Amino acid sequence: MRVIDTNEELPLTAPDPAGVSGPPDGVPGPLDGVLVVTVEQAVAAPFATRQLADLGARVIKVERPGDGDFARGYDTTVLGQSSHFVWLNRGKESVALDLKSDDGRDALERLVARADVVVQNLAPAAAGRLGITAAQLVERHPRLVACEISGYGAGGPYSDRKAYDLLIQCETGFVSVTGTLDQPVKAGISVADIAAGMYAYSGVLAALHQRARTGEGQVLEVSMLEALGEWMNFPYLYTRYGGTAPVRAGASHATITPYGPVTTATGEVVNLAVQNEREWVLFCVVVLEQPELATDPRFAGGSARQAHRDELDVIVSDVFAGLGVDEAQRRLDEAGIANARQRTMEEFAEHPQLAARDRWRDTDTPAGPVRMPIPPVTAGWAEPTGSVPTVGADTEAVLRWLDDTPPTTGMTGRISE
Repeated sequence: MRVIDTNEELPLTAPDPAGVSGPPDGVPGPLDGVLVVTVEQAVAAPFATRQLADLGARVIKVERPGDGDFARGYDTTVLGQSSHFVWLNRGKESVALDLKSDDGRDALERLVARADVVVQNLAPAAAGRLGITAAQLVERHPRLVACEISGYGAGGPYSDRKAYDLLIQCETGFVSVTGTLDQPVKAGISVADIAAGMYAYSGVLAALHQRARTGEGQVLEVSMLEALGEWMNFPYLYTRYGGTAPVRAGASHATITPYGPVTTATGEVVNLAVQNEREWVLFCVVVLEQPELATDPRFAGGSARQAHRDELDVIVSDVFAGLGVDEAQRRLDEAGIANARQRTMEEFAEHPQLAARDRWRDTDTPAGPVRMPIPPVTAGWAEPTGSVPTVGADTEAVLRWLDDTPPTTGMTGRISE
């Protein structure tokens, strides 16, 4: 095979029948022209591919006929739809294929032959039977970026174990350092899934960049265990080299104090963070109005404050119990101490900063528009405008497109025989 000059202008994929790549009068997203085919369910892979869709990629989601992605059935809170599914599937086309049938597998292979990226998070054994492990795909299509997401990774004693977010939180020790002294708890969101999805997303971007220089595809493997394990490096290092694990401290910091929630006289909770000695002195003088504490040997340095944490917590709590929330934040702001109100989800939805920055948009769903935040990266390209699909909404259109489009369209057309 001959690799075409990587400086030449890249051709785009065939016209997008779902129109998910941004408005025609906007600057196309940086992944405009990239075709992503994804055999996905639940959270991790859908989270990764939604980021790609937000950047302008055409994302074709392969689902089971009938019920589709089982995340569609997690709840019915969003106009009768699953909150997880609505969150994770904006801007995708849905193609319903029975991958146990010859026709379904043939249609999937035809999609793969036209794809720039394939993502899947099936169980390793199931992916192998279908011939769509990342290694199998790249062997057949050398320019393909193929990413597989699993619970524990291929090989090893845990390879075939079922893996859900809570289980990975437990296996990585996340739960052991989260919660209170009396009660370990899991995170309130799917941190293991999100971690795996983000590493898959960044891995795909890196592999596309590499392919633009070398003309070669890439096999990418991401496990939830290793993704969340990367995020556990602080408590791991603290424990391995310090001899003891960080103490579960609720919403407070395990090793820095004062750092965490305090309750004000009006009942609202303010979280504050004192990060260094300069801030500690200002906190004592301006916020607590007890300048003598700044030189008290019990609190001279971070280690000393941690050793006398219980005493310091009482002093801080007593002061804030006599302050209204506005006065408490005024003092903290005057001292330059980072702070935040502990908001509910209802309060987050009306956050004044998000409103001032115009960060909310309506996303079309089968049941009607749903208000969602726009992607957190602000750039000069078009905002995503795609909708959330019903199961198989685009099957007929995509199959017609396959009939009309040779396998060498899109960015994969940069290699010729």
